[in-house]
Amino acid sequence: MRLSKGFVAAAAAAVTVLGLTACTDSSAPAVDVETPADFAAGSTMAELADAGEITIGTKFDQPLFGLANPDGVPEGFDAEIGKLIAAKLGIQPDSINWVETVSANREPFIQNGQVDLVIATYTINDARKEVVSFAGPYYEAGQDLLVLEGNPDGIESVDDLAGKKVCTVSGSTSEANIAEYVSSPSDIIATDTYSNCLEPLRTGAVQAVTTDNVILAGLADQNEGEFEVVGEPFTAEPYGIGLALDDTEFREFVNDTLQDAEDDGTWDELWEKTAGKVLETPEPPAIDRY
Repeated sequence: MRLSKGFVAAAAAAVTVLGLTACTDSSAPAVDVETPADFAAGSTMAELADAGEITIGTKFDQPLFGLANPDGVPEGFDAEIGKLIAAKLGIQPDSINWVETVSANREPFIQNGQVDLVIATYTINDARKEVVSFAGPYYEAGQDLLVLEGNPDGIESVDDLAGKKVCTVSGSTSEANIAEYVSSPSDIIATDTYSNCLEPLRTGAVQAVTTDNVILAGLADQNEGEFEVVGEPFTAEPYGIGLALDDTEFREFVNDTLQDAEDDGTWDELWEKTAGKVLETPEPPAIDRY
């Protein structure tokens, strides 16, 4: 079944992820690669178009958004957004260099020039905007909770987390957000990827996993019958595309690309071929051209 639009809104009603069929369709056609525009000399766009390749950081363990296939190539909505931007630069999908990027290394990868973009369920916030720039948002999620199927510990919302242990990812906004709801900092078990939280949940070492609702939905879908999403999203998480600080031209190019995709229906098509296999198609958020 498909989940209601309420699930994908940050202030949505509670949902339980059950009996979902997954995943992405890697055989679906990508967006057409365009003849690149005559970009200004010295701009990031001109350099990438001339090189004919781009390096994009994304997550490799996030069903629906960025999950590595057997060939090691990520599939999902984040990956499709990356292909969309590459296509506008005249770059073919097979000329994208995908770099696995976890929550803790997104800013360093951008700052060190190891990637040109990060598209990795990357929440825009003021602290991050001090060290990197963001285009978007291109999607808005909300933080929620994942528990064992049947909810044996009776966790219905973040208000039920006192005395419970919760797993999340180190360096994520989820880690910072959940701190006020647990009894002690020691009740937060932080790891490098959300998929690494699943075994502690299975064994009872933690009673919940927390991150954005769409990520939890993908994990539940990938492990049908083991987990369910509970509660209501208790934050708003606008996903942005990270790039070098103060590269205004490149940020505006990416923003224009996202806006065009929203206006001509491409955004909906990319959603439907990836996360839309499980989740209802939401309205894309307004782009913040700060």
